[in-house]
Amino acid sequence: MRVMGVDPGLTRCGLSMVDGGLGRKVTALDVDVVRTPVDLDLARRLMLVADAAEHWMDTHRPDAVAIERVFAQHNVRTAMGTAQAGGVIALAAARRDIPVAFHTPSEVKAAVTGSGTADKAQVTAMVTRILGLRVAPKPADAADALALAICHCWRAPLLDRMAKAEAQAAAARRRYTERLAQQRKAVQG
Repeated sequence: MRVMGVDPGLTRCGLSMVDGGLGRKVTALDVDVVRTPVDLDLARRLMLVADAAEHWMDTHRPDAVAIERVFAQHNVRTAMGTAQAGGVIALAAARRDIPVAFHTPSEVKAAVTGSGTADKAQVTAMVTRILGLRVAPKPADAADALALAICHCWRAPLLDRMAKAEAQAAAARRRYTERLAQQRKAVQG
């Protein structure tokens, strides 16, 4: 499974591409950070982020895009910009029929370090180790984008199995409810 990991942001947006293999084997294919000037109009900054993400999707052809879910931050303006950057990337993926998954920062940290409260240095160290990189990815946005892709590679199979099980349970519940309704009709009629 080829996964594009995205650490969304307006000033710095981390983009990564990894291939997930059997078990927990993952291989880094590419990583970069898109930067936009803070003095540029918001719409233009979003366009730069979207253009870069679209180029990555068209070049690398990911099977899925994993984007960090934005949580409330102290700075509302930063949170809004982060959410908007993630939104334009999700839109670009949807236009290409690429599934999009959103992962919380604690899910990502727990997946790569074993602790949902790990700090950036711990995440970077584990990403470097997991991918067998000689040099730690810099800046932190690059490491975070790789961590998102790794997290999705490892969580996606479980999430798919859970979704299938939930769908089967819902179908069984519908069939059971329909049988009960038919039995009640037969008794009343």
